[in-house]
Amino acid sequence: MSEVRLGENESIDSALRRFKKKIQKAGILSEVKRRERYEKPSLRRKRKAEASRERRY
Repeated sequence: MSEVRLGENESIDSALRRFKKKIQKAGILSEVKRRERYEKPSLRRKRKAEASRERRY
């Protein structure tokens, strides 16, 4: 679980920015989006194969 502690004289906006950066770096946001809907195993394999093909070229 990611958490950000507010420093003295730190604005909420900068703390929120740090929190978002931590979440993105940890991959939590992408994991949530991936789990939003059920994906059949065959479709998951197909998507991974396509991604692999794209990375290769």
